[in-house]
Amino acid sequence: RDMPIIISTDIKPLNAQLLQAFRTSLGSHEQLENLLFSVTLDNGIQGYGEAAIATHITGETYQATLKCLEKSRSLCEGKRVGHFKEISKQLHRAFSRNPAAIAAVETALLDAFTRDKKIPLWRYFGKSTHVLKSDITIVLSDLKQTQDSVQKFYAHGFRAFKVKIGHDLDLDVKRMLALKKCAPRSRITVDANQGYSSDEIIKFLDLLKKNKVRVDLLELPVKKDDWEGLRKISRSTSVLVCADESVRTLEDARKAVKFKLAPVINIKIMKCGMLHAVAIAGLARKNNIKLMIGGMMETSIAMTASAHLAAGMGGFDYIDLDTPFFIKGAVKRNPYLSEDGHYNLKKVKAGIGIGPEQLYDQ
Repeated sequence: RDMPIIISTDIKPLNAQLLQAFRTSLGSHEQLENLLFSVTLDNGIQGYGEAAIATHITGETYQATLKCLEKSRSLCEGKRVGHFKEISKQLHRAFSRNPAAIAAVETALLDAFTRDKKIPLWRYFGKSTHVLKSDITIVLSDLKQTQDSVQKFYAHGFRAFKVKIGHDLDLDVKRMLALKKCAPRSRITVDANQGYSSDEIIKFLDLLKKNKVRVDLLELPVKKDDWEGLRKISRSTSVLVCADESVRTLEDARKAVKFKLAPVINIKIMKCGMLHAVAIAGLARKNNIKLMIGGMMETSIAMTASAHLAAGMGGFDYIDLDTPFFIKGAVKRNPYLSEDGHYNLKKVKAGIGIGPEQLYDQ
């Protein structure tokens, strides 16, 4: 049978209150202000995608993203949903500076495509799925808030923590010591969000080593363009270094492989869209680079879509899909996400398995 035709598209604001401000060294998210893009097929099936706008990280703005989504309507309407690869190429040509818009449209198309085929989204990425266990982020905060957050999430069953650091080395060392005490035998990722120089980070890691705090992964400690600094840190420590903001596009990923930038790459669909994320993951795996799956401040639509990608493709060593835990009611309403961070997509019947009504308490 012919693939269904996209008869209409829709754009709506996707806003939610956060349980706490999501603070990093680059800036702070006080609330969630994203955009929802949906497509409707001629057989009535709908697909959903989300644009998560992180101006302080990517420079994208709400208004510009909205404009891109408005323009992308004409690229979708009247086309067959199975032609998503062709539409994706046009999106990348038209909106290369606005990857959140590309991610929203591609996710909506893939959601509709797999809903029509009556298969879960992960089946598009691979033959089998496995349960993913996410870490939880401890945002940039004072010592007391850090201790409280760690204790709360440890009690929930989390055993992998991602700690945001930056700006204050002494305080950050104290926070890491508190984490070790409050969450023994946990896996620790440190994410500096470009907050330090290479020399400061090397000093920080030495202090942690002296205090017997074991760090499993160090994410983008220096400015995203400081590739030399990243390589210097990689050479001077046994801690695995992860490139995040430094690798945004497929082109960046090719360069990162060529110049041996870092042993781990963080893939986020908001940096490059769904299809390029698959290509980057494939390229990294072929070159023995480990993978993290992450995201911006996203609802369960984008987060669960990313979980489908990682669970279907397999081979992701680090899972950082925790933003629903910062949105009121989001975890309770996501049938595939448990209170301790497990994504189990085996119950998804078709598509992402999540619609706008399942996102959070209104």
